[in-house]
Amino acid sequence: MKGKVTMVTRKEVRKQKKGKRKGLKITLAILGSVMLFVIGYGIYIYSKLSETIDAMYTPLESDLEKKEEIQSRLGKKETINVLLLGVDERPGDKGRSDTMIFLSLNPNTNKMLMLSIPRDTYVNIPGRGKDKINHSYAFGGSELSVQTVEEFLDTTIHFYSKINMEGLKDGVDALGGVTVENDLEFTQDGIYFPKGKLTLNGEEALAYARMRKQDSRGDLGRNIRQQQIISAMVSKATSFDSFTRVTNILDAVGTNVQTNAQMEEMRKLFMNYRGTRNDMIREEIKGSGQMINRVWYYVVSDEEVNRIRQLLKEHMDEK
Repeated sequence: MKGKVTMVTRKEVRKQKKGKRKGLKITLAILGSVMLFVIGYGIYIYSKLSETIDAMYTPLESDLEKKEEIQSRLGKKETINVLLLGVDERPGDKGRSDTMIFLSLNPNTNKMLMLSIPRDTYVNIPGRGKDKINHSYAFGGSELSVQTVEEFLDTTIHFYSKINMEGLKDGVDALGGVTVENDLEFTQDGIYFPKGKLTLNGEEALAYARMRKQDSRGDLGRNIRQQQIISAMVSKATSFDSFTRVTNILDAVGTNVQTNAQMEEMRKLFMNYRGTRNDMIREEIKGSGQMINRVWYYVVSDEEVNRIRQLLKEHMDEK
């Protein structure tokens, strides 16, 4: 069967080519606009990130003697230890560290050891003698808190992060809320928390993390809830979904967080250590309440201290 041959003039060929070139130009213009937007937004985020980290950066006197070890560990991707201090500070009051959470990040096993230290734990505070561990912040701020926990756990703390507990709600809201599994029905600050899976906004998360008196476990129960909030925040903050909320997150942390980690160190922690969030090992320090000189303390036996120290050493050395 013979097909019909259609003759195309040079003019029509030129017209078709011109149309294709026009379509290509429009496509390139759109792609170019998108690229400019992405690059511009990236520059803005980098600038915003740099400003936020500069605002948060609060070095410790002890940083200088640890600098070489920190750089070596980050370069070799070895275990890094971080102390989180949740502090209630009000105008005219230096405050006390209401929350102490020790994190040990092992990138070789992609495991994170999370250890909540009860605020009334009876320990030696360097230069002050025996007292509640949370008093170390009142006596000497983040510097003495770090020294006290280092002595208690017989380890090195490479980075610290001090978080204003009132600012916790800003951080949770910036992330779009967090989800936790609640094992105890209770009401705190006028907010009812039923058992089961809960999605909390900032105000609810702060109330959830603060409840202690209605829990027969006392500080230990509160520590569990605080760990849940921190774990949920870490997981959400390091997820891709949070990229769209990055400016809100930076605004929240910039005014409520202090740390001795600089931008390049944060970059390495994010790139090489974020996998540890997928396997969090929550450990409890066992002890008992005792009255000493008519003051209530949480007393931890030497055997328990040694158990925790050995557990930490094994976690840090695991390959």
